[in-house]
This record gives sequence, structure tokens and C-alpha cells, in this order.
Amino acid sequence: MDTKIFYLTKEKLSELKKEYCELVILERNKAEGEAPKAFESEDLNPDFVIFQDDLNFLRSRMTELQNIFDHCEIIKKPAKNKTHIVDMGAKLKLDINGDKEEFILVGTLEANPALGKISNESPVGKALLGHKIGDEVLISFPVKTIYKIKSIKYEIG
Repeated sequence: MDTKIFYLTKEKLSELKKEYCELVILERNKAEGEAPKAFESEDLNPDFVIFQDDLNFLRSRMTELQNIFDHCEIIKKPAKNKTHIVDMGAKLKLDINGDKEEFILVGTLEANPALGKISNESPVGKALLGHKIGDEVLISFPVKTIYKIKSIKYEIG
């Protein structure tokens, strides 16, 4: 089974590391604090259940973040002889059926179409990877659309 690679900008990696550190502190404080009793009379204490759920959620997110750290790759500017090819971190100006659009190609954890960031795993992102300025790329999902690459810039790294 192939391990998923998480493509991240340095800024996003820093943000996730900060979150991880905050979760470690939260988990430690919660674990060192006084836990509610497991049982009140013969019934399971609801406060104990909530306490356990909170701890499990923190630990689950910490495990998820650790997996990202273990399998991430920082998005870097490509070599000078490859800056004319669409790759991770490319800021693209496109003509889409006559409309001008601009976006940056990022990993799934940073994708936010409203902010002009699309994922390399999205249908559009996948289709544009490896193309050059002037290429017309037909994308048939969700409808047939022609994306003409007008410019490629790399501002990351």
C-alpha cells in the first residue's frame, strides 16, 4: 500500500506544528488533572465519559498530525529549467471558456477554492499538472471545460 504524501507550504507546516504543541499541552493538563470518578453508584458517570471522549479526541488529532509530519513534503520552487511546467505551488493565470481565473496549486490540506487555492488531487489540479504555458487542457468534470494556461509563476519558497 502506498503511503499518502501531504504537500505543505512552510507556513502550513508551521501552523500544524503549533497546533500539535497546543494539543500536547492540553492533553498533558487534562491527563494530570483530576479525572472524574468512573462510576457514581452503579451508573457510569457522564462526566467521566465526556472526559474520556475529550482525551480520545485530543489523542486522535495528535496521531493524525503526527502521520502528516511523517509523510509530508514541503512545496518548493522548481529548478529554473522547470518553472514553465505546472507543478505544486504554481500560481496559474488561466482562460476558462473566455473567463480569466487565477489560482495556486497546493496540497489537499491547504486547498480552499474561495481563497484561490486548489488541490493537486482535485480533477482540475490533477489535469493541469505537467502542462505548460499555452496548453489547452480539457477537463470533463463536472462539465466539459477548456482551461488555457496563460502564465505560471512560483512564489512559494
